[in-house]
Amino acid sequence: MTYLFINIFTILVPLIFSAHPRLNFISKWKPLWSALFIVMIPFIAWDVYFTNIGVWGFNPGHLIGVNILNLPIEEWLFFLCIPYASIFTYHCFGVLIKKDILAKYTNIISLIIVAIMVIASIVHFGKLYTTSTFLALALVIILFQWGLKVKWISRFYFSYFVVLLPFYIVNGMLTGMWLNEPVVIYNDLENLNIRWNTIPIEDVFYGMLLLLINIGLYEHFQSKQHKTSSRISV
Repeated sequence: MTYLFINIFTILVPLIFSAHPRLNFISKWKPLWSALFIVMIPFIAWDVYFTNIGVWGFNPGHLIGVNILNLPIEEWLFFLCIPYASIFTYHCFGVLIKKDILAKYTNIISLIIVAIMVIASIVHFGKLYTTSTFLALALVIILFQWGLKVKWISRFYFSYFVVLLPFYIVNGMLTGMWLNEPVVIYNDLENLNIRWNTIPIEDVFYGMLLLLINIGLYEHFQSKQHKTSSRISV
């Protein structure tokens, strides 16, 4: 049941503090849950495919044994619990830190990440986890940074850099950092075999991709909600 406990551990504190009067994260639940469930669909499809072809797999000793589409139920919950906790953190920074600390550096940050992703994808083309994750992240950053020219991406970068510490703890547990065996097992033929301790380096950018798309939709739905409320008040 290790994986289930990791999911619960990840979401517990954000859930408890969602009702805090100053944070009032509960008021964001409609755009939040809409984003989470929509983003979950392509990521589950990606997950099912990669599990079936052996890019990664799951250690049954850490699972409760309930599978849907050949994925453990804990993996489905992962796509709700991790983004919930991360968007809660993003929201907290927006409430508590008014200054947009990385606003001046957003273009260069995006350019550096995209360049690294594209170059690594070309050099290591054919490694499925590496290529798919890096190219997808590069395309999504290009879309938000220079296509849609969103204003919130600097705050996303700041919050993501901060959540790398809890990411390290949670993903470390999933990859066996403090366990006798990992929960998630990776086929190193399909990744760079570069580890941050026990964590494949691709996981860092996979997490960024997952959260960037979630926050993109969350911000979109939140904007629509504000416009609807404004029209009603008028």
